[in-house]
Amino acid sequence: MKDKLSKVKNLVKKYGLTGTIKKMTGYIYSNYIVRISIKEKIYVALNKKEIRKRLKRMLEREDYDRIVVWRSSFGWDVPLYQRPQHIFTNFAKQRTLVLYEVTRFTDDVKRIKRQSENLYLVNFMNKAFANYIFEAIEQQEKPRYVQFYSTDWTLTKGQIEDYERRGYKVVYEYIDDLNPHLAGTDELPVNVREKYEKTMKEKDSIVVVTADALQRDVLSKRGDSHLVFSCNGVDYNHFHNEIDPDFKFEKEFAEILEKGQPMIGYYGALAKWFDYQLVKELAETGKYQIVLFGIKYDDSYEKAGLDRQENVHFLGSRDYHILQNYAAKIDVLTIPFLINEITKATSPVKLFEYMALNKPIVTTDMDECRKYQSVLIGHDHKEFEAKLDEALEKRSDKEYIELLDKEALENTWEEKAKAIIEEMKRCEEADGNR
Repeated sequence: MKDKLSKVKNLVKKYGLTGTIKKMTGYIYSNYIVRISIKEKIYVALNKKEIRKRLKRMLEREDYDRIVVWRSSFGWDVPLYQRPQHIFTNFAKQRTLVLYEVTRFTDDVKRIKRQSENLYLVNFMNKAFANYIFEAIEQQEKPRYVQFYSTDWTLTKGQIEDYERRGYKVVYEYIDDLNPHLAGTDELPVNVREKYEKTMKEKDSIVVVTADALQRDVLSKRGDSHLVFSCNGVDYNHFHNEIDPDFKFEKEFAEILEKGQPMIGYYGALAKWFDYQLVKELAETGKYQIVLFGIKYDDSYEKAGLDRQENVHFLGSRDYHILQNYAAKIDVLTIPFLINEITKATSPVKLFEYMALNKPIVTTDMDECRKYQSVLIGHDHKEFEAKLDEALEKRSDKEYIELLDKEALENTWEEKAKAIIEEMKRCEEADGNR
């Protein structure tokens, strides 16, 4: 598995995130689906009776009120531990059986794997086996849902309609402005556009929005029918209590710490919506060491020329399970994004993680960041620098730290998942009364 992750990281460095996804899709199809499908068909044909028994036992041993099938090529055991893993971990804790799609490229799952109580990783690309999973689901007298991201470009409108015919209710997670730049293309992928248009025309599906701009769009097209606001959140315990005081940093990061200058940090995607000019101007003041963790989503980082700045350090991505140890050493955490249609509709996961770390936060004037009192907003480059200096003074401000903590606790993943499940319950009650 480590070798696979290393290959993925190398691809990302060379082709960016979107380029890597496209190459992975081709690789998976040619080296996995075609090669394995014949073997799997033979295996399933010879063992179908036992497979049915095992799946039936699996579904009957769990304690749950509903079933959710998550369709996505995102994966589970990946460096970008994001909204899907958090939401569905918390679904499983709230009496919801989750069948979470993975691939053999992202996860070592040939057919199905129990991740935790009520949470299973499923390789739906193994179509011979997947058919029996759906058969087992549909034998259960439980409400069932199919859930997917608005930005997912693999699932077709026709597949969604097939789920609906089989009794699944759609949960459409509207998580970003549908901009071609996010897909790394000149035009919006057909599957993305068609699923969006279908959802906006029909009022039966549940629509989850993560930002006010997305909510306004939905309200203008289909009203508030089955509409849920559930922005991103934080695993508070992970970022607040799971910091290892004895963690051994690699030489490069340790040397930055030894410089003794204030450390300004960011982690996440480095893409066209990142304000490279702002970071360059901050670096040119000579007052800070600027540390960037994450993945180069496209070629914008190279074009910006930040590597020429001696006090700007791009250190690549860090696994989610150790990321908090690095972030805890940084003095001020930032979100230096350009203001455009993409960032106006963005609910940054890192914002709430920064809060739980109890670190001063400075961002550009993003709609979803303005909502929180703990966030210092720089409306232009000059003010951003001034807010950084103000934030440095707040590092030991007890009232400010308490505010960060309060706003983090108000935005846990448990609460974000609960908001969606409450709407599912309302739908189930309405269906039961018909």
